[in-house]
Amino acid sequence: MSYEPGSLDCRLLIDAKHHLELALASLSGLPQSDHIQRQLKAVHQQLEGMHDLKRALQTDNA
Repeated sequence: MSYEPGSLDCRLLIDAKHHLELALASLSGLPQSDHIQRQLKAVHQQLEGMHDLKRALQTDNA
């Protein structure tokens, strides 16, 4: 991964998003998994929003 996290919180958020991406890739081959895929994508978006907030706070504090 080329992105260097700025804090432990960012590292945890990056890891969580990555694991969700792996789960989504696994589920993509399963029939009738659309609903859970949508839910996981929504969680991924929430984590991305949290990550954006953390990055903004780090930029403001720098």
